[in-house]
Amino acid sequence: MAGRSQPPYRPRPNFSSSSSSRSFHPSQPSRNSQSHPTKNVNSSTPNSTQIQNNASDKKTSSSSWGKSIDEDIDDIQNLVGTCPFMCPVEEREKRERLRDLAVFERLHGNPRQSSPSLAVKKFCRTISVKTLQDSDVRPLSVLEDTLNYLCNLLDSTEHPFEVVHDFIFDRMRSIRQDLSMQNISCSRVVSMYERMVKFHIISQHKLRRCSGSNISSLSYLNMEQLTKALATLFNLYEANRTTASIFKNEAEFFSFYVLLHLDSKTQGTGETLSLWFRRVPSHIMKSTEMNFARKILRYFKLGFYKKFIHTTESEASYLQYCIIEPSINEVRALAISCVNYGGYKPQPFPLATLSKLLMMKEWDVASFCNDSGLQTSVDEEGNSCLPTKQTTLIHPKGGLHKYYPLESERFERFSVEL
Repeated sequence: MAGRSQPPYRPRPNFSSSSSSRSFHPSQPSRNSQSHPTKNVNSSTPNSTQIQNNASDKKTSSSSWGKSIDEDIDDIQNLVGTCPFMCPVEEREKRERLRDLAVFERLHGNPRQSSPSLAVKKFCRTISVKTLQDSDVRPLSVLEDTLNYLCNLLDSTEHPFEVVHDFIFDRMRSIRQDLSMQNISCSRVVSMYERMVKFHIISQHKLRRCSGSNISSLSYLNMEQLTKALATLFNLYEANRTTASIFKNEAEFFSFYVLLHLDSKTQGTGETLSLWFRRVPSHIMKSTEMNFARKILRYFKLGFYKKFIHTTESEASYLQYCIIEPSINEVRALAISCVNYGGYKPQPFPLATLSKLLMMKEWDVASFCNDSGLQTSVDEEGNSCLPTKQTTLIHPKGGLHKYYPLESERFERFSVEL
């Protein structure tokens, strides 16, 4: 009927994905429980000629890192890198001749000249086994220094963030490639992967504030590498686990994977989340970080918008918030829908009250309502209000893309170092 109100809008999270073949299995027992400076995880097995999986290019399995799918490096045997620089000399000289230097690699801005302290090895999707030399691959200590250098570039303001992100994104994939080719999986690599996962999370947060025709593509690729990096990180945790041991940040990184399920488009699992939970060690499942993530997921599924928003503000770490942030607008849309359809028509709902409920500035609430197809008004006392029972409420396909920050002094004080 024409005058009949529509039911409130509710977000619909998807907790399983049959379209993806990737699955994370963090609690499978590992044959490599002891940590060594630079160990070969397969050095005593018949498959020692195979290069193990890394997060940027490979699928993972429940028992070991999977086989390479992007690089032709399966025949490399016992490779130990000897390159002392962030970029091999031969590659740097070749890229100087071809003017293939990123803006961060140019010496005094010269597109045809770089230096060992500026050039960083590029990611290469296909590697020729016949021509690969030890001098083309960087050892662990050089890879750690390279990662430090890249992380220091993240806050650079000389160039648009999408330019900064694109450079770091590619060079970090190259780091993971060199680690993979040498089968390095010690505890130092765990720390490196944690830093790379942090980079992808913070980058996704910052890319949402960028504009441009390629932002959508950058965000998609970044999320893809985030889920792959988490997959390898979970396997590294197991490869370095001793009896009843746990890494300092392990519980928080497991919670990231759970929170990624708030957005069905970014899932990277081939099994339901309930099955995945069974594989997670009990001490991690009982952690504060995992309890928070499961609670937020439950609030989202049940449409408890007030609990979702205020629990996020009071309990989330900065990195957890960066993952949750895209879902906040969706939950706010649910709140606006409930207020509109459930309110009393002769009494418009004060925007000041909505502002506290949604943790937004009052003028942002008005803009958010307008984006949702609702009109706001001003009462006799000059207070902004939302008239209820409006039939013009819309839910744009793909959601609301405009960024509305969560008003929180706690998050403003946060600072995260990679």
